Amino acid sequence: MTTDNDEVISTLNNLIETCRDGEYGFSTSAEHTKSPDLKSLLSRHAEECRTAAHELQALVRQLGGEADEGGSVSGALHRGWVSVRGTLTGFSDQAMLDECERGEDVAVASYRKALKQDLPPAILSVVQKQAEGAQRNHDQIKALRDSFKGRH
Repeated sequence: MTTDNDEVISTLNNLIETCRDGEYGFSTSAEHTKSPDLKSLLSRHAEECRTAAHELQALVRQLGGEADEGGSVSGALHRGWVSVRGTLTGFSDQAMLDECERGEDVAVASYRKALKQDLPPAILSVVQKQAEGAQRNHDQIKALRDSFKGRH
């Protein structure tokens, strides 16, 4: 037996917030990185987050719910922290990668929590696919962060 629509919609809206936070975090970090390759990678991850949010919003609407359009309060604080830390550290690529990894830690945890819910199979499939993407992003950012530490 699946969870009722309101619970599924709530779970999806929480993931939409997570995606929006990721989009903003990656975009902000991309703006402040010096490496063109890193800028390109972070911009691509921001676009992936935007696409994931749109996909989730469509599912919420299919369920008759109102899709969340913004990010979370913690995401707003994270974005603010990226800016504050950037002014303190001169927006180093290392600092941006540290922040991106921190943001992806939150995203992976949000998806893990959602996957513990009793979601309808079609929705579960989308959430599982996005969770795998969040984990890949996390692992890639962590590896890059570690490689940058070795250079500085």
